[in-house]
Amino acid sequence: MDQEKWKEREKMYACWLCNFPNIGNAQLHRLTESCGGAEGAYHAGKEQWGRILTPGQVEALSEYTGKWPPEAKYREMREEGIELLTIRDQDYPERLRNIPDAPYCLFVRGRLPAEDSLAVAVIGARECSEYGRYVARELGTVLGRHGVTVVSGMAKGIDGISQEAALEGGGTSLGVLGSGVDICYPARNRGLYRRLTEGGAVLSTYPLGTPALPRNFPPRNRIVSGLADAVVVIEARVRSGTLITVDMALEQGREVYVVPGRLTDRLSDGCNRLIKQGAEVCLSPESFYQEILQLRENKKESRIKPKRKKTQAEEPRLAESAERPEDDRVMGLPEELQTVYRAIDFYPKTAEEIGMALPEPYRGQMIPYLMRLCMEELIIQVSPGHFCRRGERPGS
Repeated sequence: MDQEKWKEREKMYACWLCNFPNIGNAQLHRLTESCGGAEGAYHAGKEQWGRILTPGQVEALSEYTGKWPPEAKYREMREEGIELLTIRDQDYPERLRNIPDAPYCLFVRGRLPAEDSLAVAVIGARECSEYGRYVARELGTVLGRHGVTVVSGMAKGIDGISQEAALEGGGTSLGVLGSGVDICYPARNRGLYRRLTEGGAVLSTYPLGTPALPRNFPPRNRIVSGLADAVVVIEARVRSGTLITVDMALEQGREVYVVPGRLTDRLSDGCNRLIKQGAEVCLSPESFYQEILQLRENKKESRIKPKRKKTQAEEPRLAESAERPEDDRVMGLPEELQTVYRAIDFYPKTAEEIGMALPEPYRGQMIPYLMRLCMEELIIQVSPGHFCRRGERPGS
């Protein structure tokens, strides 16, 4: 089976698992990790499921699996123009991959922006003032005109206004939903929903058909901030979901900017308090754009480090590795497989641990790479989800 077919099969089984309603995000990660992927989880059976899930979950998953035809359901989803991305996929947003408790899967309708494009989350009150409407519209237009992706929750008020403006400014936008991506919420934003799917994307961590329940929105908010380089708050009361998003943004290491408001305006109480606590101030859309450009440049510079010279202690180990008898077979592999192989030693590690020793582009493809190296009999899976180099040549 070639790699593309293998990836589609993994997505098909990930669709099965991600539609199971009685499982948490951390359990999704652990189950697929322990089983070597989504297809491995599908075929694992109750005993292995029981190492991660509760007895009740195991029984529910068994019953659900008996009624869920993976191929047919996956085909139906794709025919609706919806794609499923898991954290193992190369196209999974890199910003999101690095947040705490990164979502295992994303349902996407539309097209995600380029990974290297700037992205800003614009959030604020649903029942906003005209001042808030004006600022959201101006900010969205300027960001869209400069090619900055506007990320928000497609909600009534600040969210939807800024996203509409970004699209009208010739830019793109991402709508993060607290429902399935096949459900437009609120219904009044159906026009925006359609435009996002045509000129941007809507995405969700929730399975298709999931209604917009109140409990879905706080977890949704961490995705909004996680997809952005910076967050801008336009009007927020002291007690609001907007400030929950701000807390999550700060935990994720995102810069938070606030549009100041009048002291007598209750819609600005939350914003003014954030300023007192040290948040950056957004004084105009153009000046904000220049600041986030500088912010990105500063981050790039901080990542540039001089190459470390190999120590004398390392040189013998490198030479010894090159003399290993299996190296002839390694050299016949594609370069990416050679790189992955050299990140593996004789101490069992998980795919995630191996991926952390590699450049970021490799991390989303770790499972296919590891499976190929297993097929080449260069590494072995010594226990569920743990891999190491093969100590002997096959047949020896």
